[in-house]
Amino acid sequence: MAENKKKEMPVLFTKENFKWMLIGIVVIAIGMMLMAGGKSDDTNVFNFKEVYSTRRITVAPIVILLGLAIEIFAIFKKPKKQQAAN
Repeated sequence: MAENKKKEMPVLFTKENFKWMLIGIVVIAIGMMLMAGGKSDDTNVFNFKEVYSTRRITVAPIVILLGLAIEIFAIFKKPKKQQAAN
């Protein structure tokens, strides 16, 4: 008779993957916070230097892209158990 063997489901995400995903979400949130702001008290005044500052135009998008790269890394990272087998 054939033995009943339980086939293990492959582990898609481990605790380490979720840790990296959380780090990526935090980095994206920091980038969004860097991009926020620029509100003027007077609606008739447009503060060009505040809206188009280096922080909002350059630094924040780079931080957000870094967070997205961390997310991609977290999704594609193999568990250590599978890395040793391959």
